[in-house]
Amino acid sequence: MKHTVIIRWSEEDGCFLVFLPEFRDTVMQPVTHGDNYEDALKNALEVLELLEETSVGKEAAFIPRSQVQQGNAVTEVR
Repeated sequence: MKHTVIIRWSEEDGCFLVFLPEFRDTVMQPVTHGDNYEDALKNALEVLELLEETSVGKEAAFIPRSQVQQGNAVTEVR
């Protein structure tokens, strides 16, 4: 399963905001933030790990941190 991580700069908040579209119905968005892109991505991966821990017994496929691929505006976690 592929998870999409959207990281956008917010002028209003003065930081990068992180959204996980696949979880929009179950997790408040934005899910986290970061002062820079790298911190936002790191925080997004931590949120995905927490979601994995709370999804024990559910049919959800989560991806190890080592399999993250970065794009320009959207980071896809496969």
